[in-house]
Amino acid sequence: MADPRGFLKTRDRQTQPRRPVPVRIMDWNEVYERQEKGVLQAQAGRCMDCGVPFCHQGCPLGNLIPEWNDLTWRDRPREAIERLHATNNFPEFTGRLCPAPCEASCVLGINQPAVTIKQIEVSIIDEAFDQDWVEPVIPTRVTHQTVAVVGSGPAGLAVAQQLTRAGHTVAVYERDDEIGGLLRYGIPDFKMEKVHLQRRLAQMEAEGTRFRPGVTIGEDISFGALRRRYDAVVLATGATVPRDLDIPGRELDGVHFAMDYLVQQNRAGAGQRVDDQIDAAGKHVIVLGGGDTGADCIGTAHRQQAASVTTLAIGKRPPEERGEHQPWPMFPTLFEVASAHEEGGERNYLASTVEFVGDGEGKVRALRVAETEYRDGRRVPKPGTEREIPADLVLLALGFTGPETQTLTAQLETDLDERNNIARDGYYMTNVDGVFAAGDAGRGQSLIVWAIAEGRACAAAVDTYLRGSTRLPAPVAPSDRPIDLLPF
Repeated sequence: MADPRGFLKTRDRQTQPRRPVPVRIMDWNEVYERQEKGVLQAQAGRCMDCGVPFCHQGCPLGNLIPEWNDLTWRDRPREAIERLHATNNFPEFTGRLCPAPCEASCVLGINQPAVTIKQIEVSIIDEAFDQDWVEPVIPTRVTHQTVAVVGSGPAGLAVAQQLTRAGHTVAVYERDDEIGGLLRYGIPDFKMEKVHLQRRLAQMEAEGTRFRPGVTIGEDISFGALRRRYDAVVLATGATVPRDLDIPGRELDGVHFAMDYLVQQNRAGAGQRVDDQIDAAGKHVIVLGGGDTGADCIGTAHRQQAASVTTLAIGKRPPEERGEHQPWPMFPTLFEVASAHEEGGERNYLASTVEFVGDGEGKVRALRVAETEYRDGRRVPKPGTEREIPADLVLLALGFTGPETQTLTAQLETDLDERNNIARDGYYMTNVDGVFAAGDAGRGQSLIVWAIAEGRACAAAVDTYLRGSTRLPAPVAPSDRPIDLLPF
């Protein structure tokens, strides 16, 4: 195990240092700096190697956290990356983007600050790439069976890598001009620079995965034609339909979905020409929604030199400590200060947006908001509390309602569940034989770690479908039933 007395000797939790705010808002580079090695080893040494490591339960991937904590403490980084890759295809993504439910389940967290699991994870993979230890895993036998993966986000990439390594011929279709899905165009560079995506894609190409960007399935190739061409098809299109706010003034110029704003900035940052780019420079910006996407908008607006940034959330301010209804080892809803919040702006809670107010020329100039009150279990504006907040740019970061399914259901007649997600059975298969669904497309909006876990499990189900059995790991099931991967 790691240092048996580590959690007693090193009681303080020390995370990665962040670059100073005045410096980092002047560029688009990542906020976090590398942790000094001695500090990292001391933090890894705090892991208690619990008899029942609840961090495994907290992580959908079942990461072998105590093992690579121990190897980090012992300064055996090459063995550490082997244990990390045993359960996680893309630790460079999760180590930067996952909210770390594993840390919420850390046993040390009962009465001390939890182990810095996420920081140790990203440090292991970054050193592995720096040392050229991340090499292609070439399949030893080719099956001559083909699989099409629709969507190149974390779920689609995980499916593709696992099935390629199993010996199948895998093609990943992406409607954007570059592979990566929201990893490419949804995540700001200050959270994850695209070099991390590029070098993982290079590994996958070397392994034999084929990428087909700029192809819209349903238009350029019909879903039916794709099914006839391939032995199996995996739908990993994500949950990309944004939740709208249908109130007066929604049509005004200056009111945009958050992802439209973020995608444009990512394209501009990649050197692409973006006509009529949504720009926060010199504007009073209001972000509706207090989640990760909202924080991404805040950080982007600061870097575009907005005049002011205000976040409005309809609900109550989350507590700073666990509530009784979310005891350990549950993943609690807490008030968090992300790097973007450190950079400035105002955060308001219990604020209900009543109307987008125009300037008489078709542009938004303010938001009319009211206090939120709870009535019959619903959150509604409190009469008599309305006020106006100046706004030149309003960004809707209210989450997503599900995948885009209209073309899919018309061409393949796939069933949907009660939440309008793609319905699938206990083996990730839809009602159409040989067509599977993984990630947010079947589960709804969720965490990146769930997308990768479902991708790995779906790959095992597809492998079983194609040849009757599999040696691929299957960490999670798409329902409460355990996935046993019996032959189809």
